[in-house]
Amino acid sequence: MAGTFELWVDKGGQHRFNLKASNGQVIATSEGYSSKASALKGIESVRANAADAPVVEV
Repeated sequence: MAGTFELWVDKGGQHRFNLKASNGQVIATSEGYSSKASALKGIESVRANAADAPVVEV
């Protein structure tokens, strides 16, 4: 099973998402977004950019 994105509204009214691994563990949490549409765009950005992202040590 692949990972999943969970979308929710926090207590402050901000839309957020978690990326969960197939075992249910949260592996990434988003910033707060002012709208659901913006949060969904954030999810699409992660999908589009993370697959080939390099690992950089700082």
